[in-house]
Amino acid sequence: MFQHILGPKFEEFQTFLRSKMVEDQIMRRGVKNPEVLAAMRKVKRHLFAPEDLRTRAYEDYPLPISNGQTISQPYIVALMTELLGAKAGQKVLEIGAGSGYQAACLSELGCEVYSVEIIPELSTTASLTLKRLGYTAINIKTGDGREGWPEHAPFDGIIAACAAAAAPRGLLNQLKTGGRLVIPIGPEGTQTIKVFEKTAAEIKERDIVPVRFVPMTGDPGR
Repeated sequence: MFQHILGPKFEEFQTFLRSKMVEDQIMRRGVKNPEVLAAMRKVKRHLFAPEDLRTRAYEDYPLPISNGQTISQPYIVALMTELLGAKAGQKVLEIGAGSGYQAACLSELGCEVYSVEIIPELSTTASLTLKRLGYTAINIKTGDGREGWPEHAPFDGIIAACAAAAAPRGLLNQLKTGGRLVIPIGPEGTQTIKVFEKTAAEIKERDIVPVRFVPMTGDPGR
């Protein structure tokens, strides 16, 4: 209702808040990739948030959505996107579509995005939101994220918005050589964002920062 009343002035204010979010929350924490910063400035995070939280969409924390899920903190979205190293024209798999916000950021980089969401309601809502906002290069399906999307593999990059106990084998198998999987690993309270890079000979792994994400659901044996 607040947005309807204020109209264009509300949107102008949201643009200002996005710019401030990028400068204060993201750049000052060390994210430097100019394409990532541009995407974070452009994607209207408030339109992916519940209506009653839209005036708080550019603050420095995650936002709750339905089904006990969240939109990640803006800094974490930017950091994981930068770590992925995705470029225009590449094919990226997202695990956990949630609201659709991360997928929109990837699309702004020029990526072809495939997103798997295990909760049917979120899958439907994210699809509708993205289509309404004009994101046509994003494909969403309902399914177990641990299985990936083998019909469209291999992927240049895979990014997960939920935490697993270990890197799912099915996802590593769907990476191209040279591709990266960026994913939170560990039990609740002791998770770490990790980057797994696939080379011709091995999977290289590195730890980035401690985080707190919702757990990945589905079959843990995959």
